[in-house]
Amino acid sequence: MNFTRWSARLPGTRRAAARDDRSSVPAARAEYARPEPGAGSADGDTPKASPGASADISQETAGRPADQLSGPALLEDLSAREILGRLPALVALVHGPDHRIAYVNDAYAAAFGPRPTGATAAEAMPELDELSLLPLMDQVLRSGTPRTVKSRKVRSGNSYTVTCTPVATPAGLPASGRSKNKNGRNQGSEGGGVLLYAADVTDHAEAAERLRTSERRHRETAVTLQRSLLPQELEQPDDLRIAATYQPGGTDAAVGGDWYDVITLGAGRTALVIGDVMGRGVRAAAVMGQLRTAVRAYARLDLPPHEVLQLLDGLAAEIDASQIATCAYAVHDPNEGRLVYASAGHLPILVRDQDGTVHRAEDPTGPPLGTGGWIHTSGTIALPPGSTAVLYTDGLVERRSEDIDEGVAALERALSGANGAPQVVCDRLIRSLGVTAEHDDDVAVLVVQHPARTGTNAELFHNASLDLLGGIEAAPRARAFATGVLTSWRFPVELCDLGVLAASELVANSLQHGIPPMRLGLRRTDRRLIIEVTDGDDHLPRRRHAEPADESGRGISIVATIASSWGSRRTPGGGKAVWCEFALPR
Repeated sequence: MNFTRWSARLPGTRRAAARDDRSSVPAARAEYARPEPGAGSADGDTPKASPGASADISQETAGRPADQLSGPALLEDLSAREILGRLPALVALVHGPDHRIAYVNDAYAAAFGPRPTGATAAEAMPELDELSLLPLMDQVLRSGTPRTVKSRKVRSGNSYTVTCTPVATPAGLPASGRSKNKNGRNQGSEGGGVLLYAADVTDHAEAAERLRTSERRHRETAVTLQRSLLPQELEQPDDLRIAATYQPGGTDAAVGGDWYDVITLGAGRTALVIGDVMGRGVRAAAVMGQLRTAVRAYARLDLPPHEVLQLLDGLAAEIDASQIATCAYAVHDPNEGRLVYASAGHLPILVRDQDGTVHRAEDPTGPPLGTGGWIHTSGTIALPPGSTAVLYTDGLVERRSEDIDEGVAALERALSGANGAPQVVCDRLIRSLGVTAEHDDDVAVLVVQHPARTGTNAELFHNASLDLLGGIEAAPRARAFATGVLTSWRFPVELCDLGVLAASELVANSLQHGIPPMRLGLRRTDRRLIIEVTDGDDHLPRRRHAEPADESGRGISIVATIASSWGSRRTPGGGKAVWCEFALPR
């Protein structure tokens, strides 16, 4: 059955309008009523019955008993006014360009009170202004296109979803009173109207707000956990200037597991770490915290970068085999002017020279942590004075609309022109890559500068070394060398004596237990004196308690007692290095 014409002439059908004399707006009833068949319109046209409707009715009534022809199956027998009046939803009908009230159902009157028919909506329906519907109704009336607004709140606290549907001018009105839009819909006439259908969604809106509040609290918890697990204050080595930035994803993105770290290894060496645990929320942050703690523990062993990642790989599988994590671990030695690094599925380190040239540490890169079965290897990239290194997570360069290599290339271009202090470079890279507060992924950036020192500042940094040749007779030469160098560096007498004693004990230990080649190295920075002895034997010394009758075994104990700190490590080419540090007086 074709009921398009029936639904377009609300609030009543032909029969309802003919028998319902209770309408308080006779003009509106006449305007929306369907003319009787055969009755002429005002301009002399005779409306035609819908062929589809006639066909449908004739097919339905053929062969049916007469007592069934008057049943409610025929929509022509139903009153739109009675249907709308019984709906639990709020229904109102307005007509004309000033939206005069033609009808409100009982549910609408119960929610907002009775509304006088014939009055304009702007005057008699303040709730429409609260819902910001008046401009929308103008648009619907002009365009002839339905519009819906969702979950709008009124002053009473209830929320409504409202659909505004255009009601076309009945076919019986003069053609001069109707106009068409480009889609063929009636629009902009005195007889046109808008049917408002409002559903109370207060419970749904409150449930949605509770869900948003819960999600917001969950995110705040994850962000707090994430930030508490990151370094609260970065270590600042003597030879490097470092800054870092962590930015969680926007409000619609849960916090992830990005992290960074700076670890002082001793003897002027520094470990730099950047990592990313895939996934979101508290779980990712918790796994990140465990990995970061493990990295710091392994770093204290002063192992080569690839061995640190090898240990971390096994631990990651034990923590959560389903959690994928990437990590880059690099060590800077001021005596070598380079970074020794290893990468487990992480993005390449970038280094900018003083002239703006950017280098990418491409190889070697292994699979992410936790995969197992892979032997990691270490690589090197130069970090001379005046250069800047950048370690970062994928949130900085990865975009859904482009390949990640394009993002890395964009970062290279941004870095090539980035000057200033490390924090300034951090902020500039974040802005250049378009990372805002609404970014859909968290971002971690670690910027490391090896400053080029000149003038008075350069006088605070010195290096001196002596090859220990000739066996046991090298000991007095080493003492004389240490005395002369420390005196030339204008250290206080007490510090010179302690430095010479430490150098003598370390050299004696190496001559007794090590094998050639041997070397004594002295280094001063603006904050400390570093003494280091290397030899070709990879057996690391340990501090032990010497009995009173023992003639040896006290060297390392003496060094540990007089120095601020001491340690040892295996060197990449085989052999070991034993070192100690003294803090300089301020």
